[in-house]
Amino acid sequence: MTSTSIEKINLPDQNLADFGLDKDCYAAVDLGSNSFHLVISRYNHGEFTVIDRQREVVRLAAGLDENNNLSDEVAERALTCLAQFGQLLASLPADNIRAVGTNALRRLSGKNKFLERAERSLGHSIEIIAGREEARLIYLGVSKWSSSKDESRLVIDIGGGSTEIIAGKGDVAHCRESLEVGCVVLSREFFDDGKLSQKRFDKAILAAELAIQPVVKQFRVQGWSQAIGCSGTMKSMALAMVEGGLSNDSIRKDGLQALLQQAIDAEHLDNLSVPGVSRDRLPVFAGGLSILIALFDLFDIQEMSVSDIALREGVLYDLVGRSSAEDIRDVSVTAMLSRWAVDTAHGDNVKNTAMNLYKQVAGDWDIRDDLFENTLEWSAQLHEVGLQISHDGYHKHGAYMIENADMAGFAKRDQILLAALIIGHRRKFPIGVFESLPSILVTPAKRIAVLLRIAALLHRGRSSSLSTTVNVSADGQRIELKFDLGWLENHPLTKADLKQEQAWLKTIGIKLGFK
Repeated sequence: MTSTSIEKINLPDQNLADFGLDKDCYAAVDLGSNSFHLVISRYNHGEFTVIDRQREVVRLAAGLDENNNLSDEVAERALTCLAQFGQLLASLPADNIRAVGTNALRRLSGKNKFLERAERSLGHSIEIIAGREEARLIYLGVSKWSSSKDESRLVIDIGGGSTEIIAGKGDVAHCRESLEVGCVVLSREFFDDGKLSQKRFDKAILAAELAIQPVVKQFRVQGWSQAIGCSGTMKSMALAMVEGGLSNDSIRKDGLQALLQQAIDAEHLDNLSVPGVSRDRLPVFAGGLSILIALFDLFDIQEMSVSDIALREGVLYDLVGRSSAEDIRDVSVTAMLSRWAVDTAHGDNVKNTAMNLYKQVAGDWDIRDDLFENTLEWSAQLHEVGLQISHDGYHKHGAYMIENADMAGFAKRDQILLAALIIGHRRKFPIGVFESLPSILVTPAKRIAVLLRIAALLHRGRSSSLSTTVNVSADGQRIELKFDLGWLENHPLTKADLKQEQAWLKTIGIKLGFK
């Protein structure tokens, strides 16, 4: 049934440290709209070997009301699951763990408050990724594990709250979309009381087609030689066909019609028994079947192979890339710099000064973290990205662009933090922007913003290098700069700018000294 296979090592319920987990072990946590997944794997010679897996049906999307507020019951179920995952992750290096949230968390109202509780339960930060970033990671996982490396393919993942569609060749995704239609959402809308009928399926299939139709043409232009499905919905449908004698190892269009008729004949979910479909999958079976029928019809698919590999494995490979020269986030930043004709030489000068300041105060200011270091570096490179739109308010335009751009490798919260630094690198300090960040980020974000502001100020004359040594010290809410003797007197504009900066930083309680 699956297009790939991965070795699985079954471990007894013990601390994973007993089994020699080391720097070559990585973990991905996928907080999906229907289920939460954890996979722990060892990376060796370009391949992953799965050490442990954990899956819990949480039904996060089903716990959202019409205002996208999460019910207390589902919230507690999610937190309990994350605490269990956290126990398994305790022995892994923190940099080797990545937890991502998808559609339901994207939609969640008041997500910062829930995320803080969730991160405490898991013991690690959680990134809410955009739909197209989710699609990129899904394709990355499928392509890395696919036996046909250079084949053109259409990859589809039906999740609880969204459906991701990607067309590509080899490791490169040429077209990717995330659509607001998922098996949990559709099942809740059309089959919430459990009743099954031709009329209800017709309405559900039509709703799926309306969501999918706008992107069909752009994918047909790409073309593909193989259609691959991944996700719990795809695997359960394939199993149902295999065990029901409708297919040998794949999803077939005629098999979907047979499953549809079987569901209609059952008249109610309580009467529906489909071989290969577990009881915890049945509540979302009708919604998933409706989406799959719509996809097969609109894309004229007759047969689809199914892969065990999807988002989680893509996250693992992305993690490995971050620890090497292949960090996709660097590629995204470079693309933005090129697209908007940014003065990269000036950006690099600001970056070098900002990183010099950072290294001197990171420990004292408690900002020694890859997230803060990387974000400061990227923000220095990108701080003038809005100049092509307007000079006077370029920091505001640049922040909007970064927050809303499709930047591969970046979680939504990372882009918001990056945008905050860009809008906050000059003029009055935008206190509200920083105060709206998750509480754990507010203080360190302000501090790295101060470093960026100082670096940009010192390079206001667009000098290639500073003609002075800048020593900096920080203690609590105070930061002090020390220049070579007489340098400030010979640079009166910089001295005036620093005095203005004192006033602006005073509004956030930071005292700037210089001599």
